Amino acid sequence: MRTSRKVLPATLRCSSSCKTMPIENSLRREFLKRAAAGLAGAALAANAGGGIADAATPDAESFDVKSYGAKGDGKTLDTAAINKAIDAAAAAGGGTVHFPAGGYLSYSIHLKSNVTLYFDPGATIIAAETPAEGVPPGGPGYDLAEPNQWDKYQDFGHSHFHNSLMWGEGIENVSIVGSGRIWGKGLTKGTGAANPGVGNKSIALKNCHNVLLRDFSIFHGGHFGILATGVDNLTIDNLKIDTNRDGMDVDSCRNVRISNCYVNSPWDDGICLRADHALGSSKQTEFVTITNCYVSGCWEEGTLLDGTYKKFGPDARVPHTGRIKFGTESDGGFRNITISNCVFEGCQGLALETVDGALLEDVTITNISMRDIMSAPIFMRLGRRLRAPEGRPIGTLKRVIINNVVCSNSVSGLGSVISGIPGHYIEDVKISNVQVLHQGGGTKEDAAYQPPEFEDIYPEPDMFTAAPRQGRNGRGPNGDFVPEGQGRGGAGRSATAGQPGQVTVDGPPRPGQGRGAGAPQPPRHKMPSHGFYVRHVKGIQFDNIDIRTAHADERPAFFLDDVEDADFFRIKVPHGADAPVFAMHNVSDFGVHMCDGVSDTRLQRVDTKTL
Repeated sequence: MRTSRKVLPATLRCSSSCKTMPIENSLRREFLKRAAAGLAGAALAANAGGGIADAATPDAESFDVKSYGAKGDGKTLDTAAINKAIDAAAAAGGGTVHFPAGGYLSYSIHLKSNVTLYFDPGATIIAAETPAEGVPPGGPGYDLAEPNQWDKYQDFGHSHFHNSLMWGEGIENVSIVGSGRIWGKGLTKGTGAANPGVGNKSIALKNCHNVLLRDFSIFHGGHFGILATGVDNLTIDNLKIDTNRDGMDVDSCRNVRISNCYVNSPWDDGICLRADHALGSSKQTEFVTITNCYVSGCWEEGTLLDGTYKKFGPDARVPHTGRIKFGTESDGGFRNITISNCVFEGCQGLALETVDGALLEDVTITNISMRDIMSAPIFMRLGRRLRAPEGRPIGTLKRVIINNVVCSNSVSGLGSVISGIPGHYIEDVKISNVQVLHQGGGTKEDAAYQPPEFEDIYPEPDMFTAAPRQGRNGRGPNGDFVPEGQGRGGAGRSATAGQPGQVTVDGPPRPGQGRGAGAPQPPRHKMPSHGFYVRHVKGIQFDNIDIRTAHADERPAFFLDDVEDADFFRIKVPHGADAPVFAMHNVSDFGVHMCDGVSDTRLQRVDTKTL
């Protein structure tokens, strides 16, 4: 039941004999009065809160889940009571479903249009557990994964939405707010996700618009803390996510604002933009802003949330992923995206990938601080995996500006990598005001290494340093793409629940985040440059780049292969390692100016040259 119901003021109550005009005038006056009061209140909230108004608190029209039978004791299954409260709010035309402090054990919660879920401080939504092998028909569990005829073009977790702790499809004007917590205790991060009754996502949204997620935290969120696919007008603000796979995935969405979030995701991506084919169309992810966020892959799960910040020990087998990434699924495309004022710690670096036929264009990235980066600080890849409907052409990657990046204590084996494929170039890239301190130690043998093209394999920053680890790369025995689990392995990896602050590593992680075979590992190489490896690129400019090494490195700072129109200004690199600054192969229209140790030079074309 609702706590109470508002009564219309006398100025708005009228019998059927009233005339239309007085009602309209009264409505107009009442609207203006309330709007003025609301604006004043918002201004006060913004001033008090440092510029961002607090999320709405439950008002007199809220629907308290305990009034609908929820116990909130962390033991009793509250699924029916929660959904009953949501249904009541939706039937009333909208409202706020209120969760007082307590633990609410639940299976699938059904989000509805015009309904806000509000979590009080101390309120925790707990994902109930199910056996990995699933439950019998009619047994308690999460909603079944709905059919998707396009599921061969993306992994199982991306293709289905109903098998989640909270999900909504085709809804509008939805909010989840408040400083409570979602604990995905019973969610899998992969293994068994296709079995009946098993859940694998904390929040899943499909084909929605006008969605607000603010102020709550997610612990141990399953395969995805948040999966938003086909969501327009999406705001994600002030979330803390400390999880065992992806933090948040924004897929085929338009008009998105992600701000002020903390994401610790050691086993997979932190903030990930995708554009897959789960909707049966090639919808782009566009008009996106990511700002003032922190991503990490170095903290034991739960220790970001409890404030103890415990780093993994040196023997822990953890991929330390945790990054901001475009891709891998890239059937639709990415355009008009900005990333600013973000911090990376103990994780991989920026990754911009289009390998499934998508365009990636008009991107600006600025004011990025990185520490203890485990792979390439900057990775840009145009490839031809083409996990998309037949006939899809190779995509494009162009018009990208990266500015004001500082990176300290990066591993040295990769440097940054910008690579297209033969005949398909990355175009019009500007990188400026970058300072990188990496560990160094490269040898002349490393400098002589010739990275393979690997045009059609799964993209990762270390993809060029060893033989492919991804087997058939999503394809069945006949070479066609097949759904996950049908001739190409299972739906992800196993998962155990764990408690906040407790490390829960369920077996050694597989290389490539579950996409390839395990040990033995193939022999590994280092890239032939320690600063930037640039291949199959047209139109690239570097300005004010400072690369430093903790130990001497005998590789060139820059290696250019099949590059047209490359300009370098104000470049600083280490001296004394008896290594060139530039190594070039098949390069045209090359210029360098004010580079420490290299005279100003303009070259129309060179086959092989060092400077």
